[in-house]
Amino acid sequence: MGVATAIAVCLVTVACGNILPGHSGQTPASTASPSGYTKEQSISQVSSMRPLKGIVVGIDPGHNGLNGADPSYINKRIWNGREWETCDTAGTQTADGYTEAKFNFRVAMFLRASLLRDGARVAMTRTSNHGVGPCVTRRAQILNRSHANVAIDIHADGGPTSGRGFAVLEPVPDGSNDKVIASSARFGSDVRWAFLRYTKMPVSTYDGVDGINHRNDLAGLNLTRVPKVLIECGNMTNPIDAAMLVSATFQRRIARALEAAIIRFLGRG
Repeated sequence: MGVATAIAVCLVTVACGNILPGHSGQTPASTASPSGYTKEQSISQVSSMRPLKGIVVGIDPGHNGLNGADPSYINKRIWNGREWETCDTAGTQTADGYTEAKFNFRVAMFLRASLLRDGARVAMTRTSNHGVGPCVTRRAQILNRSHANVAIDIHADGGPTSGRGFAVLEPVPDGSNDKVIASSARFGSDVRWAFLRYTKMPVSTYDGVDGINHRNDLAGLNLTRVPKVLIECGNMTNPIDAAMLVSATFQRRIARALEAAIIRFLGRG
């Protein structure tokens, strides 16, 4: 089944939720997705009304658990719309070896569970943390072909050890993404608002200005045709941030913040 056909089949039902990724190392995710929606009563009340019924949300959990085991695949060169870069990387990790790929995927699954409860259909670029890829260009293609109303790329940073905080990375005009620059900036503002309101992570001390950075070197942003930003949820090399990022409680809090940002952006609150 081609990607376009898979998307068409997948998006006719909320229960499906995932778009098939593009590398054979993938395996299906458990249907028992984590939830953790217990403390933010105001958001819970909104969720009970299924505010995202009829909406498609794209989620791209950056990297993948076995990327480092397949350098020939990950290091191949791709065109990101402006310049050549590698297909992907293995991502960063904490000093104790907790990987960014695992963090990204766990947050994505918490978020996915919440969005499905809200009535959304969810397009995922990968469905496990036990595979390789897909390349960043394929991830953009998956989300574009899903016709998502909004999409989020989930990451954690490997910045300077002394640096702290989250940063929202927004696209700049690059051809393919020209029509979604303004809407992506508006979504970025909503993500920043939600992080400050629902998490205890401060804005980045080293990346961007006041929590926002405009990037022209990332395929996921250069090639997007849907409103999208990339969130660096914190700095994994900083011990304070790392202690927060590895916590399942904090991962749920991030997912709640992203859910709130999506609802706010779509005017469904």
